[in-house]
Amino acid sequence: MKKLLEYTKYIKPYWKQTLLAVVLLLVVVFLDLTIPRLVQQIIDEGIYQNDMAVINRTALLMLGISILSTLFSIGNNNLSVMVGEAFARDLREDLFVKIQNLSYGNLDRIKTGDLIVRLTSDVGVLQQTYRMSMRIGLRGPLLIIGSLILMVSTDPKLTLSIAPLFLVIISLIVIVVGKLGPIFKTVQEKLGNLNNVLQENIAGVRVVKAFVRKNREEERFEQVNEDFTATFIKVMRWVAVIFPILMLLINLGVILVVWVGGQQAIAGELSVGGVVAFTNYLTTAIVPLLIMAMLSNVIASGMASAERIDEVLLEQPEVKMIKDGKKLPNAIEGRVVFENVGFFYNGNCEEKVLDGIDLIAEPGQTVAILGATGSGKTTLINLIPRFYDVAEGRVMIDGIDVRELDQNSLLEHIAITPQETVLFSGSIRENIRYGRPESSDKEVVEAAKAAQADPFINELPDGYDTHVAARGVNLSGGQKQRIAIARAILMKAEILILDDATSSVDVETETKIQEALDALRKERTTFVVAQRISTVLGADKIIVLDRGKIVAEGNHAELFENSGIYREIYDSQLGEGNKHLVKDIDDLLGAE
Repeated sequence: MKKLLEYTKYIKPYWKQTLLAVVLLLVVVFLDLTIPRLVQQIIDEGIYQNDMAVINRTALLMLGISILSTLFSIGNNNLSVMVGEAFARDLREDLFVKIQNLSYGNLDRIKTGDLIVRLTSDVGVLQQTYRMSMRIGLRGPLLIIGSLILMVSTDPKLTLSIAPLFLVIISLIVIVVGKLGPIFKTVQEKLGNLNNVLQENIAGVRVVKAFVRKNREEERFEQVNEDFTATFIKVMRWVAVIFPILMLLINLGVILVVWVGGQQAIAGELSVGGVVAFTNYLTTAIVPLLIMAMLSNVIASGMASAERIDEVLLEQPEVKMIKDGKKLPNAIEGRVVFENVGFFYNGNCEEKVLDGIDLIAEPGQTVAILGATGSGKTTLINLIPRFYDVAEGRVMIDGIDVRELDQNSLLEHIAITPQETVLFSGSIRENIRYGRPESSDKEVVEAAKAAQADPFINELPDGYDTHVAARGVNLSGGQKQRIAIARAILMKAEILILDDATSSVDVETETKIQEALDALRKERTTFVVAQRISTVLGADKIIVLDRGKIVAEGNHAELFENSGIYREIYDSQLGEGNKHLVKDIDDLLGAE
């Protein structure tokens, strides 16, 4: 409950609307509580006295009160909805900003599907909790308190006789809330698992079909779906039991009042109208308790969702940004130095991904990184923009440790084409100028030409204004990679990082991209991670990684002469079956 109350801070900006909603609710409660007393007046002073004027006058008054109560209720409901929606909007915004500020390490641990559930379902549950609390949650206790006061004023003795009933009902509600809280948290976790499987299958449906794994994925989905259903059934079982019991208690209360009150009416201690009024006040007090029991489900789920949202909001980025970090000048040389760098994921120091990395990239140099899958190539280049922090040693740009730099200042001088190409919904033009929104159309076209994207873009019906669907599903892998390369080129950054950026294009297109990049590389420090050795042959320096360590370093000629690992990679890709390609490459290198 404490966690739930902490989120009232999102309602504070709307305190005026909240206060007005509460005032309207107080008026509604007051008006509703007058109805049973007016019914008593009709019975005792109208029906028993045969006074039709009293009946007419009181009935008209009840009608007017009912109309006013309805109008004030509408106002309260509208204000509650408005505050609830604003609450959810602000909370979603804070969650989204928090996720944007998390480090790669944090996002490696938290699954995407789980984050989506917290941003949508959990925020929705919390919103519903506060909205219902402003309406039912506040109205219920007010009606209960007001009814109890009027019951005491009507007949204290009769009130004492039903006091144990109230204690039993309240105890049941407390027990239910305590039991349902942990179960609702589990429900949201199971929903997160369900969404993870859904997201993976929707995104990878082509892979599933290609490998004929439809049955396996159906079984996997069935399992998480069954887990979610079974957990939710636990909640519904509690609900199925508690409400019939509460209805039984309400009926027992009415029977008790009629029995005891009837005896008092016969004895002349209480009027018939008083018995009717007391019965009305009893139901007015107990029905909100029943509604509060329903609200207990919402509160229990809200408490669970508050804890889950809190886990994200309290998550601390692994990469700590120092206050008032140094800013790089507008133009930098782009000298990158790795000094005895070591790195491991998630604090697992026993399994180093990188170990003892010493590397210098001079301004204007192209450094290529080769190695088997899992050798640490992508991890190495991710340390330059400080997506992760080194565990040992340091990474420096122009002599400054990247940990001392302001993150935005650092990233302004680095352009990246990641291993997994990511495009956003919008036009091709918007995707290319994503890193530099202020760039001109001419610059966009020049970058596209350098990335060999201009020819296929011009063949599209709308050219550069062609809409890119979510995740770029309406483009081929090679087309997406070329747009991503154009986006990086347009950044005009002093440090360019290409992480397997041409893996989805053919060799001929790759050669043209390399030729276009050659002129650009002289003005910037370039890091190239590649699987194809033909991509890196012209690099000034080639690094061969094996199990997180540099096992060979030099240019193509030096490595071919001195490194068995490099020569093995070369022969496996450009050996006997590719003599014509080897000759072309050798001619190219000789010309250079």
